[in-house]
Amino acid sequence: MLSGAAVLIIAMILNTRSALDAQSLTTGFGFLNRSTGWDFSFSVLPYTISDSYSRTLLIGILNTLLLGLLGIFFATVIGVLIGLIRTSRNYLFSFLGTVYVEIFRNVPLILQAVFWYSIVSHLPRPRSAISLGDSIFLTGRGVYFPVLNIGLPVVVIMCALVVTWLIGLKWFKRRQMQAQSYRRVKLIGWCVLLLLLCAIGFTSHAPDTPWLNMPALKGLNFRGGLRLPPELTALVIAIALYGGAYIGEVVRAGLVSVPRGQIEAGFVNGLSAYHIFTRIRLPLAVRAILPSLTNQYVQLMKATTIGLVVGFSDFFMIVSTSINQSGQTLELLAILMGGFLLINLTIAFVMNTINQKIAIKGYEVKS
Repeated sequence: MLSGAAVLIIAMILNTRSALDAQSLTTGFGFLNRSTGWDFSFSVLPYTISDSYSRTLLIGILNTLLLGLLGIFFATVIGVLIGLIRTSRNYLFSFLGTVYVEIFRNVPLILQAVFWYSIVSHLPRPRSAISLGDSIFLTGRGVYFPVLNIGLPVVVIMCALVVTWLIGLKWFKRRQMQAQSYRRVKLIGWCVLLLLLCAIGFTSHAPDTPWLNMPALKGLNFRGGLRLPPELTALVIAIALYGGAYIGEVVRAGLVSVPRGQIEAGFVNGLSAYHIFTRIRLPLAVRAILPSLTNQYVQLMKATTIGLVVGFSDFFMIVSTSINQSGQTLELLAILMGGFLLINLTIAFVMNTINQKIAIKGYEVKS
């Protein structure tokens, strides 16, 4: 059986290669070093048309990660709120939560993306921008908001330091230190990390410049701050509202699954409603919803491919354009599948690790 499958795969590879040779099409990944010669609308990193395909594909992955993480974050916030509303004893709140779920869950995501893009792109011009507290401005050219004036590389370094310290904490905990020693190391470590982050922020901040880079209207457009283009804004709204409906149902199911006896035991022991929710109902619900929540996160990350319909330069759109420009169809499709596979496996690994850490350990029966 295995030998037959191997022979079939080899035959397909040889047949594909002969067909490509007959059409004078080259194979391999050498094209990644060639310059693209084309531009796109949005880029997380600085980009020019002379950059290589490898850098362009990297930018596409980063754009997809930005869209996916923003969409998942806001979908989680909305989903938790909807889940709480759906389990409320107030009939009006519960009814409104049901209406929200039925509307946004049953309308295709691609239609929601087009709908929100048509709204965002028709917002006022910069001179008539909608101002939120004189710091956030909504325009048809994008959303402008303040940003720390320390630069993206410094932010990446700070995040790397935080992640390194969290890994270090796990290492200290695995050394089976005494509880008092571990708490002392943890407290000292967080203090040192906070001082180090403050020192990096102060040293990287240019003198005679404000800490916040505020957007300001200059001429016909805003200058300064950070701009989210209309395509990205519309997609984040669509994914957040669509994903929030599904996550809301997951949260509702998790809250409902908590045994009634656990809640009644909390009341018997004199706990308030707040303590019962935060210390009994919510922890048990989180353990129940994590597997389903992992599936929703993976689905929402894959849903970022709808960016093509509104012109957002995500990973899928950049790969599609690269196929049209270079003709390296098989190689680019392999890169596209490998990229999404890596992203989704990472999400699943992180969520499964969290699930294993917070799982209630059962009693082992020794024979």
